[in-house]
Amino acid sequence: MVNIGNEWDAILKPLFEDERYLQIRRFLISEYSQREIYPPMHDIFNAFKMTPYNSVKAVILGQDPYHEPNQAHGLCFSVKEGVKLPPSLINIYKEIKGDLGITEPMQGDLTKWAKEGILLLNTTLTVRRAQANSHSKCGWTWFTDEVIKLLSKREEPIVFILWGGNARSKKSLIDKSKHFIIESAHPSPLSAYNGFFGSKPFSKTNGFLKSIGKEPINWDLN
Repeated sequence: MVNIGNEWDAILKPLFEDERYLQIRRFLISEYSQREIYPPMHDIFNAFKMTPYNSVKAVILGQDPYHEPNQAHGLCFSVKEGVKLPPSLINIYKEIKGDLGITEPMQGDLTKWAKEGILLLNTTLTVRRAQANSHSKCGWTWFTDEVIKLLSKREEPIVFILWGGNARSKKSLIDKSKHFIIESAHPSPLSAYNGFFGSKPFSKTNGFLKSIGKEPINWDLN
Protein backbone atom coordinates (compact mmCIF):
# COMPACT_ATOMS: atom_id res chain seq x y z
CA MET A 1 0.00 0.00 0.00
CA VAL A 2 2.69 2.48 1.09
CA ASN A 3 6.32 1.64 0.33
CA ILE A 4 8.78 3.90 2.11
CA GLY A 5 11.84 1.76 1.43
CA ASN A 6 13.54 1.73 4.84
CA GLU A 7 12.87 0.60 8.43
CA TRP A 8 9.83 2.90 8.65
CA ASP A 9 7.93 0.27 6.59
CA ALA A 10 7.99 -2.25 9.44
CA ILE A 11 7.58 0.38 12.17
CA LEU A 12 4.54 2.02 10.53
CA LYS A 13 2.92 -1.22 9.31
CA PRO A 14 0.43 -1.33 12.23
CA LEU A 15 -0.61 2.26 11.48
CA PHE A 16 -1.02 1.60 7.76
CA GLU A 17 -3.23 -1.42 8.56
CA ASP A 18 -5.35 0.53 11.07
CA GLU A 19 -8.90 1.41 10.01
CA ARG A 20 -8.19 5.06 10.84
CA TYR A 21 -5.44 5.17 8.21
CA LEU A 22 -7.66 3.33 5.71
CA GLN A 23 -10.22 6.11 6.22
CA ILE A 24 -7.53 8.73 5.49
CA ARG A 25 -6.59 6.80 2.36
CA ARG A 26 -10.20 6.68 1.12
CA PHE A 27 -10.56 10.39 1.79
CA LEU A 28 -7.34 11.16 -0.13
CA ILE A 29 -8.32 9.04 -3.13
CA SER A 30 -11.47 11.15 -3.41
CA GLU A 31 -9.65 14.45 -2.78
CA TYR A 32 -6.81 13.88 -5.27
CA SER A 33 -9.30 12.83 -7.95
CA GLN A 34 -11.53 15.91 -7.52
CA ARG A 35 -9.31 18.78 -6.29
CA GLU A 36 -5.80 20.15 -6.41
CA ILE A 37 -4.04 18.66 -3.39
CA TYR A 38 -0.49 19.25 -2.15
CA PRO A 39 2.05 17.79 -2.02
CA PRO A 40 1.88 15.52 -5.10
CA MET A 41 0.68 12.08 -4.01
CA HIS A 42 4.10 10.41 -4.38
CA ASP A 43 5.68 13.05 -2.09
CA ILE A 44 3.34 12.64 0.93
CA PHE A 45 5.78 10.43 2.88
CA ASN A 46 9.04 12.07 1.73
CA ALA A 47 10.08 12.93 5.30
CA PHE A 48 10.10 9.22 6.15
CA LYS A 49 11.78 8.21 2.89
CA MET A 50 14.65 10.64 3.38
CA THR A 51 15.21 10.15 7.13
CA PRO A 52 15.03 6.50 8.29
CA TYR A 53 13.85 5.85 11.86
CA ASN A 54 17.26 4.87 13.19
CA SER A 55 18.93 7.88 11.50
CA VAL A 56 16.73 10.50 13.19
CA LYS A 57 18.83 12.92 15.27
CA ALA A 58 16.27 15.71 15.43
CA VAL A 59 12.61 16.31 14.58
CA ILE A 60 11.28 19.65 13.36
CA LEU A 61 7.48 19.72 13.57
CA GLY A 62 5.52 21.81 11.11
CA GLN A 63 1.75 22.20 10.88
CA ASP A 64 0.44 21.46 7.38
CA PRO A 65 2.00 21.71 3.90
CA TYR A 66 2.31 24.92 1.92
CA HIS A 67 -0.90 25.34 -0.04
CA GLU A 68 0.21 27.22 -3.17
CA PRO A 69 1.39 25.55 -6.43
CA ASN A 70 4.87 23.97 -6.64
CA GLN A 71 5.74 24.61 -2.97
CA ALA A 72 5.07 21.52 -0.86
CA HIS A 73 7.13 18.38 -1.45
CA GLY A 74 6.69 16.41 1.76
CA LEU A 75 9.23 18.11 4.06
CA CYS A 76 7.99 20.72 6.52
CA PHE A 77 9.11 24.32 5.84
CA SER A 78 10.87 23.17 2.63
CA VAL A 79 10.21 24.22 -0.98
CA LYS A 80 11.88 22.92 -4.10
CA GLU A 81 14.84 24.75 -5.55
CA GLY A 82 13.75 27.66 -7.75
CA VAL A 83 10.59 28.35 -5.72
CA LYS A 84 10.31 31.71 -3.94
CA LEU A 85 11.26 31.43 -0.26
CA PRO A 86 8.21 31.47 2.07
CA PRO A 87 8.30 34.04 4.91
CA SER A 88 8.72 31.45 7.70
CA LEU A 89 11.71 29.91 5.95
CA ILE A 90 13.30 33.32 5.44
CA ASN A 91 13.03 33.82 9.22
CA ILE A 92 14.49 30.36 9.91
CA TYR A 93 17.47 31.31 7.75
CA LYS A 94 17.83 34.63 9.60
CA GLU A 95 17.96 32.77 12.91
CA ILE A 96 20.57 30.33 11.57
CA LYS A 97 22.71 33.30 10.58
CA GLY A 98 22.26 34.92 13.98
CA ASP A 99 22.86 31.64 15.82
CA LEU A 100 25.67 30.05 13.81
CA GLY A 101 26.90 32.80 11.46
CA ILE A 102 25.90 30.76 8.40
CA THR A 103 25.11 32.85 5.29
CA GLU A 104 21.41 32.75 4.43
CA PRO A 105 20.80 30.36 1.50
CA MET A 106 19.18 31.58 -1.70
CA GLN A 107 17.09 28.42 -2.13
CA GLY A 108 14.57 26.63 0.11
CA ASP A 109 15.07 22.90 -0.46
CA LEU A 110 15.79 21.31 2.95
CA THR A 111 16.52 17.82 1.58
CA LYS A 112 20.10 18.14 2.81
CA TRP A 113 18.80 18.55 6.37
CA ALA A 114 16.62 15.44 5.97
CA LYS A 115 19.70 13.49 4.93
CA GLU A 116 21.60 14.89 7.93
CA GLY A 117 19.08 13.15 10.20
CA ILE A 118 16.38 15.80 10.66
CA LEU A 119 12.85 14.42 10.31
CA LEU A 120 10.96 17.34 8.75
CA LEU A 121 7.47 16.28 9.78
CA ASN A 122 4.22 18.18 9.32
CA THR A 123 1.46 17.21 11.76
CA THR A 124 -0.93 17.15 8.77
CA LEU A 125 0.55 15.67 5.61
CA THR A 126 -1.75 17.01 2.87
CA VAL A 127 -3.75 20.16 2.06
CA ARG A 128 -6.12 21.59 -0.57
CA ARG A 129 -4.83 24.34 -2.81
CA ALA A 130 -5.23 27.79 -1.20
CA GLN A 131 -6.98 26.31 1.88
CA ALA A 132 -4.67 26.13 4.90
CA ASN A 133 -5.56 23.40 7.42
CA SER A 134 -8.19 21.98 5.05
CA HIS A 135 -7.06 18.39 5.79
CA SER A 136 -6.38 18.88 9.51
CA LYS A 137 -9.54 16.97 10.50
CA CYS A 138 -9.17 14.00 8.11
CA GLY A 139 -7.17 11.83 10.53
CA TRP A 140 -3.58 12.90 9.94
CA THR A 141 -3.27 14.24 13.48
CA TRP A 142 -3.88 10.75 14.88
CA PHE A 143 -1.28 9.32 12.47
CA THR A 144 1.46 11.84 13.18
CA ASP A 145 0.80 11.74 16.95
CA GLU A 146 1.45 7.99 16.75
CA VAL A 147 4.67 8.68 14.82
CA ILE A 148 5.83 11.08 17.57
CA LYS A 149 5.07 8.40 20.19
CA LEU A 150 7.06 5.82 18.20
CA LEU A 151 10.02 8.21 18.06
CA SER A 152 9.67 8.92 21.78
CA LYS A 153 9.96 5.18 22.50
CA ARG A 154 13.39 5.08 20.88
CA GLU A 155 16.16 4.52 23.44
CA GLU A 156 18.64 6.73 21.60
CA PRO A 157 17.89 10.38 22.44
CA ILE A 158 16.35 12.69 19.83
CA VAL A 159 16.09 16.49 19.76
CA PHE A 160 12.48 17.64 19.27
CA ILE A 161 12.25 21.20 17.90
CA LEU A 162 8.77 22.61 18.56
CA TRP A 163 7.97 26.00 17.02
CA GLY A 164 4.57 27.55 17.72
CA GLY A 165 1.43 26.42 19.51
CA ASN A 166 0.56 23.48 17.26
CA ALA A 167 3.99 21.88 17.62
CA ARG A 168 4.29 22.69 21.33
CA SER A 169 0.96 20.96 21.99
CA LYS A 170 2.74 17.67 21.13
CA LYS A 171 5.14 17.98 24.09
CA SER A 172 3.04 15.61 26.20
CA LEU A 173 3.70 12.81 23.66
CA ILE A 174 7.47 13.00 24.20
CA ASP A 175 9.41 11.26 27.00
CA LYS A 176 11.27 14.24 28.46
CA SER A 177 13.48 11.97 30.59
CA LYS A 178 15.12 10.60 27.42
CA HIS A 179 14.81 13.27 24.76
CA PHE A 180 15.78 16.95 24.47
CA ILE A 181 12.97 19.41 23.71
CA ILE A 182 13.59 22.88 22.24
CA GLU A 183 10.51 25.11 22.00
CA SER A 184 9.80 28.68 21.03
CA ALA A 185 7.43 30.90 19.07
CA HIS A 186 6.78 30.02 15.42
CA PRO A 187 9.10 31.51 12.73
CA SER A 188 6.09 33.04 10.96
CA PRO A 189 6.32 36.85 10.53
CA LEU A 190 3.31 37.08 12.88
CA SER A 191 5.23 35.59 15.82
CA ALA A 192 8.97 35.42 15.04
CA TYR A 193 9.71 38.52 17.15
CA ASN A 194 7.87 37.01 20.14
CA GLY A 195 10.60 34.54 21.00
CA PHE A 196 11.75 32.77 17.84
CA PHE A 197 14.54 35.20 16.97
CA GLY A 198 17.38 34.73 19.42
CA SER A 199 16.18 31.30 20.61
CA LYS A 200 19.30 29.61 19.11
CA PRO A 201 17.69 26.22 18.34
CA PHE A 202 20.43 25.18 15.93
CA SER A 203 23.39 25.59 18.29
CA LYS A 204 21.31 24.07 21.14
CA THR A 205 20.60 21.02 18.98
CA ASN A 206 24.26 20.55 18.15
CA GLY A 207 25.30 21.14 21.75
CA PHE A 208 23.01 18.34 22.89
CA LEU A 209 24.13 15.96 20.12
CA LYS A 210 27.78 16.54 21.03
CA SER A 211 26.97 15.94 24.71
CA ILE A 212 25.73 12.41 23.90
CA GLY A 213 28.62 11.66 21.55
CA LYS A 214 26.72 12.18 18.29
CA GLU A 215 27.95 13.99 15.21
CA PRO A 216 26.45 17.52 15.12
CA ILE A 217 24.20 18.56 12.24
CA ASN A 218 25.63 20.59 9.38
CA TRP A 219 22.94 23.28 9.01
CA ASP A 220 24.69 24.99 6.08
CA LEU A 221 22.60 24.66 2.89
CA ASN A 222 24.91 26.76 0.70
